Amino acid sequence: MEKIQPNQGVQTDQKIVITGAAGLVGQNLLVLLKEKGFSNIVAIDKHEANCRILKQLHPELEKNIIVADVGYDKAWKKHLQGAACVIQLHAQITGTSKEPFIANNINATASVLEGIKAAGVPYLIHISSSVVKSVAHDWYSETKRKQEELVSSSGVKHVILSPTLMFGWFDPKHLGWLSRFMAKIPVFPIPGHGRYMRQPLYARDFCRVIVRCLETCPANARYDIVGREEVFYIDLIKRIKYLTGSKAAIVKIPYSLFAILLRSYAMFSSHPPFTAHQLKALTAGDFFTGVDIEKEFSIKPTPLVDAFRETFCHPRYSSVILDQTA
Repeated sequence: MEKIQPNQGVQTDQKIVITGAAGLVGQNLLVLLKEKGFSNIVAIDKHEANCRILKQLHPELEKNIIVADVGYDKAWKKHLQGAACVIQLHAQITGTSKEPFIANNINATASVLEGIKAAGVPYLIHISSSVVKSVAHDWYSETKRKQEELVSSSGVKHVILSPTLMFGWFDPKHLGWLSRFMAKIPVFPIPGHGRYMRQPLYARDFCRVIVRCLETCPANARYDIVGREEVFYIDLIKRIKYLTGSKAAIVKIPYSLFAILLRSYAMFSSHPPFTAHQLKALTAGDFFTGVDIEKEFSIKPTPLVDAFRETFCHPRYSSVILDQTA
C-alpha cells in the first residue's frame, strides 16, 4: 500500500459528523479536533450522561451535540446533509448478552451507512478493532468482524482503522476503571501469573491518526494501529499503582477463581466493566502487528511512560469520569 499523500482531505471549516462521540475515543478526538482548528462538528451519541460531559467541556458545540441512538432513531440523519466526512466510533464493547452487540455493532452501522449514502457524504472513517484478527471468539469480536465487512463492501469511500486496547483520558472501562477500582480496595487481584502481553495504544496518538486521515482521505484503505511498546498486564497494573499513588496490594489469584468472581459480579450488574469474555481475550495470547505510524502518518508515538503520566496526572482531564455503562 502506498504511503498516503497530504493536502487531499477535509478542510477545517467543513462539516464532520461523529457517531459514538461521547465515548473514550470521541471525547479525546473532540479535544484534538479543536486544537487542530476544526470547528464545524456534529457529535452524536445515545448516552445522555456522557453527552452532558461533552457539553460541559465544549459549551460552544452544545447545539451540535445530539443525543440519539443511530441504530433506531431517524431524526439525527438530517445532520448528515452537507457533511464532508463521517467518523464512525460507536461500538458495543462489553455486555452480558449478544443482543446489544448486534444492535450497536451491526444494525447501527447499517443504519449509518444507509444515511451516508442517502446524504451523499463523500468519506467515512470507520474505527474497527484489533479483535477482528484475534484468536478469541466472543460476541464483541464476531460482531466487529461483521461490522467491518459492512463498511468494506458498502461502496462508500472509506478508511478503516483497527486499534489495539486503548487508554487515555475519559476511559470509563479498561485501564481507567482499573485505576479507580484500585483506589477503592486494599487488595488488587491479578488473574493467574499476570504475564499476558499487552500492546496498549494511547488514545491521543490514535486520535492523531484519525485527524491525519481527515487531512488526507486515503481511499478504501485499512490500517492496523498498534501500541508500539509491549508490556505485561501485571506491569501495566504496577505502573498505574505507582502513578496514582494507590496503596492496594497487588495479589495473584488462580485464573479459575478470577473467572468465577467475574461471573458472580455479572449476576448483580447489567453493565460489568470487565467480563469473563474479556478475561479470555486477555489471556488468549494475541500478538498484533501494525503500521509504523511515524512513517505512514508522520506521527511520533508518545512514549508509554509519558502517555501514562498524561493520562493519570493531567490537571483537567484525568479527573473526568464517563458513565461506565456506556
